[in-house]
Amino acid sequence: MKKKLISIVVPAHNEIEGLSNFLEGQLLTALENIEDYDFEIIFVDDGSTDGTLDLLHEYASRSKNFRVISFSRNFGKEIALSAGLRYAKGDAVITIDADGQQPPKLIPKFIKEWEDGADIVAGVRDHYTKHGFIAKTGSKMFYWLLRKMGNKYTVPGSTDFRLLSRPVVDEFNKLTEHNRITRGLIDWLGYDQKYVKYTYGVRLAGKPSYNFKKLFRLAIDSFVSMSSTPLVIFGYIGIIITILSGALGLFCLINQYILGDPLHFYWPGTLQMAILITFLVGLVLISQAVTALYISSIHAEALNRPLFVVDKKKSRNL
Repeated sequence: MKKKLISIVVPAHNEIEGLSNFLEGQLLTALENIEDYDFEIIFVDDGSTDGTLDLLHEYASRSKNFRVISFSRNFGKEIALSAGLRYAKGDAVITIDADGQQPPKLIPKFIKEWEDGADIVAGVRDHYTKHGFIAKTGSKMFYWLLRKMGNKYTVPGSTDFRLLSRPVVDEFNKLTEHNRITRGLIDWLGYDQKYVKYTYGVRLAGKPSYNFKKLFRLAIDSFVSMSSTPLVIFGYIGIIITILSGALGLFCLINQYILGDPLHFYWPGTLQMAILITFLVGLVLISQAVTALYISSIHAEALNRPLFVVDKKKSRNL
């Protein structure tokens, strides 16, 4: 009987310092203890400049089941995950980071949940190891805001450490967004999902490629691509400001010019105009800022550039 094939997709960017430890000490060790399945490991080199690609070539030369996708430049983790899912051939696909913070030893548990009927098995952080207060608080605020903006699909603490069944992968590969958050799109597909909690560890070595600027941009892309709530929120704000300023203007008109200011609330015309203009200018600036985010997203889609460019000379066993 032919064994089921499971693809392991690993995005990597400048992970040379901890890559061997991750592969030899964690991933391959975990897979060796899993019987009844065949595995292919797909590394997506996201424009590394530190020798990561050379080491991946070395591993690919040892086995045809070790495949390397090499980008022509750095396109970002979300695009790297999408490329790996595009090339994966398995009956199920597991995505995992190369920094060692997500434990490969849990892969058997993911597979069991899949065999029990789950189309998606998502790893959820329930504890951090040596992570700062700012990182923890920022993560909690991100998921809180995401849910407040209407995204009811993504579970707080869920990560890109996931198992996807073949149907989920096929449907995901049909999505065309350029500004994307992979976990959000997967959750949006709506397939049956199970969760595996784990302790989020520390990096094996090196520094994370995802700095604060990239994380902040990812959060913005998430809010824009996954929800139209910002437009609705500022629409309500505009209505409220218009009603209040209209009521205040009507009150001033009646009190000062019709009743002769019996309450002695004399406001010079210049002050009244300044207050009105200040409110309107603030509303216009906020509305333009939010609209600009959506226009930027529309612009990226209208360009219709490819999600990624694969350097086939540097890739192996595709």
